[in-house]
Amino acid sequence: MAARLVKRCACLLREATLLAPVVAPVGRLRLASVAHRTLTFSATCPSSHFPGPLSGLVEKEQLSAPYPEHQEVERLIEKATRPEELLELLSDSRCLQENHAALMLIQLSRLLSDKPEDRALLVQDARFQQLLHLVDSQISAVWHGTLVKLLRSLYALALPAACRELRSVEQEVRWRLRRLKYRQLAFLAESSATHMRESPELLAELLLHLERRWTEIDDGRTAVALMAKTGHLSEPLMNRLEDKCLELVERFGPDELRKVLVTLAAQNRRSVPLLRAVSYHLVQKPFPLTKGMLLDLAYAYGKLGFHQTQVLQRLAADLLPHVPSLTSGEVARGAKSFALLKWLSPPLFEALAQHVIDRAHTVTVPHLCNVLLAFAHLNFRPEREDKFFGLVHEKLGPKLRSLHPALQVDVVWALCVLQQVQGEVLRVVLCPELHARFLASPQRTRAPSRSCCTSAPPPSWSTLSTRAPFCRPQTGHPGSWPVMGRPHPCRRNCGTPCRGCWGAPAGAASQWPRNAEVLLDTDGQFLPLRDFVAPHLTPPSGTQPLPPGAKRLAFLRWEFPNFSSRSRDLLGRFALARRHVRAAGFLVVDVPYYEWLELKSEWQKGAYLKDKMRKAVAEELAK
Repeated sequence: MAARLVKRCACLLREATLLAPVVAPVGRLRLASVAHRTLTFSATCPSSHFPGPLSGLVEKEQLSAPYPEHQEVERLIEKATRPEELLELLSDSRCLQENHAALMLIQLSRLLSDKPEDRALLVQDARFQQLLHLVDSQISAVWHGTLVKLLRSLYALALPAACRELRSVEQEVRWRLRRLKYRQLAFLAESSATHMRESPELLAELLLHLERRWTEIDDGRTAVALMAKTGHLSEPLMNRLEDKCLELVERFGPDELRKVLVTLAAQNRRSVPLLRAVSYHLVQKPFPLTKGMLLDLAYAYGKLGFHQTQVLQRLAADLLPHVPSLTSGEVARGAKSFALLKWLSPPLFEALAQHVIDRAHTVTVPHLCNVLLAFAHLNFRPEREDKFFGLVHEKLGPKLRSLHPALQVDVVWALCVLQQVQGEVLRVVLCPELHARFLASPQRTRAPSRSCCTSAPPPSWSTLSTRAPFCRPQTGHPGSWPVMGRPHPCRRNCGTPCRGCWGAPAGAASQWPRNAEVLLDTDGQFLPLRDFVAPHLTPPSGTQPLPPGAKRLAFLRWEFPNFSSRSRDLLGRFALARRHVRAAGFLVVDVPYYEWLELKSEWQKGAYLKDKMRKAVAEELAK
């Protein structure tokens, strides 16, 4: 633009020099005054008495100020509907300016965006190669915005990575990164970052500029788009974008809030401050949320394991009216998301179960498996359980053996949790052939398999223990229980009161650091565990048979993660573990966290455990 302006000024000054009187001194002041008078007079008065070349030149400049011939070319480029119409412009007599060739390539990429076969033919066309050469020769004069779109278009046209013209455009973009506006940088990152793997230098410099100039972001769309497209490529940039989203979150609409959460979930980034800010605005502002938004929000919260009671209440309540319009895949997705959140909304899950029953012919086996696993995780049994589980057995029975071994175990585990398992289904997962494929060592995998029916072992303590690993005592440590996760106050403080409760010696008391097992005779006196047969252990311990009337008691701690959110109902796998312990012949003494944490002194804790033991024995005698 500057070069064009200087050229026009030079032409005007040259004409002014020719029009000046010959006898007049040609000085700077004289030349300037003549030029000024000529330009102003000819521009303001059409009937100027200077009929020389200058008036004609000014009139020409006036007519060509809007560049009508350039606008005509741009109009033809914009209205083209076929690649052939654009390529014909190369042989036309019209003068193509520096941006026209780039605009033609941009329009070509739009026309061929969904036609890969035509793109391959276009690359081989000689006129297309001529267009590339023309762009390459004029690349330094292409405007910034057009240059950014041009690079995106060349990537979309699937040019070879070694193409010289593509490399030329990439190099030009690298040189201009400092001069590009931040929105142009964001557009480049959003549209072309995935294609820059063959140009790591350009990608690295682009990310560096985005990180250094992050304060220039002034709208939420740019911040959210950069998080989704380039956040995973640069940790420092992602940190800056999270800060910017915190700053702009008040301006976000429901779609921006959804995209932020989905992006965090996709990258597995549990940014608690940002999650809290988004949750606050979801609760405080009455956004209209579509079913797609609701499902995405539930998925994001479930993936990140972030619980916010008011948000989950709103998601469940707003999703309930949309259940009749959901597909089977959306039903499975919603049920799985709320199961990950450990959030049981009975009206919503009843509606999901009814949806599965009403559309049984459209529900696929994978979707039905996901719904079943979600119900089992939350230990939810619908009111119309006969019809629901009848549909489950009808759909899954013939196809259970064709599922992946891990999915087979998951499905049977879910049926066990919901107390709907059948003997034939159990024999499928207890088959040694399945063990060899899924549970056994590589050496056993290569061993010949045995018959599934004749050698199937009966259900035992270790049945499906992969889903409830803490319900099986550790081998070689009678009465001890494996530790799961970080110690909870209920877990850390339960051992001392147990030792003081029954006065066991130090050596025996160390067997029960967290959960405990005791043996009582008919008089309520404690018996030594190591001396008596314990068939529930692997391998069994002890030699003496149990005295008549002796009772085994198992203390099971239940911590906050063992329950559904905002509920005192055990999750499915822990309810199954409790039944396993009872099936092994134990009287269960439950020690929930919400009761245990209220006890302050050791005396209170010991009295609490003794009272629990008496109640468990009394309930057993009352049966």
